[in-house]
Amino acid sequence: MLNYIWSGFFLVGFLAALAQWIFMGDTEIFKRVIDGTFESAKSSVMDIALPLAGVMTLWLGIMNIGEKAGAVGFIARVIAPFFSRIFPGVPKDHPATGHMVMNFSANMLGLDNAATPFGLKAMESLQELNPNKDEASDAQIMFLVIQTSGLTVIPLSIMAQRAILGAADPSDIFIPCLIATYISTLVGIITVSIRQRINLFHPVVLAWLGGGTAVIGGLVWYIAAFMSKPEIELMSKVSANLILFSIIVTFIFAALRKRVNVYEAFIEGAKGGIQTSLNIIPYLVGMLVAISVVRNSGVLDLIVDGVNWVLASLGLRNDWTGALPTALMKPLSGSGSRAMMIDAMKTYGVDSFVGRLASIMQGAADTTFYIIALYFGSVGIRRTRYAISAGMTADVAGMIAAVFVAYLFFG
Repeated sequence: MLNYIWSGFFLVGFLAALAQWIFMGDTEIFKRVIDGTFESAKSSVMDIALPLAGVMTLWLGIMNIGEKAGAVGFIARVIAPFFSRIFPGVPKDHPATGHMVMNFSANMLGLDNAATPFGLKAMESLQELNPNKDEASDAQIMFLVIQTSGLTVIPLSIMAQRAILGAADPSDIFIPCLIATYISTLVGIITVSIRQRINLFHPVVLAWLGGGTAVIGGLVWYIAAFMSKPEIELMSKVSANLILFSIIVTFIFAALRKRVNVYEAFIEGAKGGIQTSLNIIPYLVGMLVAISVVRNSGVLDLIVDGVNWVLASLGLRNDWTGALPTALMKPLSGSGSRAMMIDAMKTYGVDSFVGRLASIMQGAADTTFYIIALYFGSVGIRRTRYAISAGMTADVAGMIAAVFVAYLFFG
């Protein structure tokens, strides 16, 4: 499927650019597309892969300390009753469980720099259990779809951008964002579970999902009822980084107690960081260049115009379509969707309905195609099976939820 999608990006982009040249007289369109491919190829290596090498080296070393200390195994045993139901192909005490928990936790805290190494390590561990090395396993698909749903407790970067642009209350999109991304995550889990025939009505699964819902709901209620915007930002900054630093110190302390040579364990794990970053370069370049063709050829503008025309013809509300470019770009590019969000806030107003909706859409899901290229590319998976369709289902659910939540809170 990825083969056809990647090829389609170029073909559709070419046709859109050709149409703009012939019918609109845009003689610069092909230059913009080609310039975009060169810029994306450069950015894939210089701005993503190479900086990632240092982060990967650090966190793979830390993770190896945690494994030697038995801390990752302990985390795996705690979460095993739940994970053994939604990841039935992963043994209860396998390190992959601990790696996935670390990744999900870092994502929820908004710690992207830490989440990516944890996620790549989790994918590597899952690949060890995969009997068909060039095809995604059931466990890898479930992990990736949860990843693409982008569950984050506090969307600090979005609130910060709203503050920069002068929002009256930058944190007023906090609860809508959390609701939208939580719906995206649930839909992703349900979609994959149906395909893999996982029993979501098992008491253990219901208890964990229900407990998670209660915890998130309680956190939302407490923050909304008792905390101001500066307090929310302060709590997010302090708690997230405190938890992350505590993890490092806990791993080191546990390793010292077991008489592990901590420094050698770090070096042993860190050696894989450079190679992992080099392995993903071809996949990143290929995917991000194709995405740039779609973005620079004007395909998204044509889609927005088409949706506006259809809604107007049917007599339906179309006051939300100003935020549609953010939703369309989100599965393709995080930086691209962020630019679309900022453009919507500048064009319509940071506190306008469209400005707020674009912010909610930015926080409702993650960059599906980038994540697929990064995570599957790191372990050499070429056949993605239904990972893309399941991830996109979660993305669409998150975007639809964002529209309804925006109308509920701000419409």
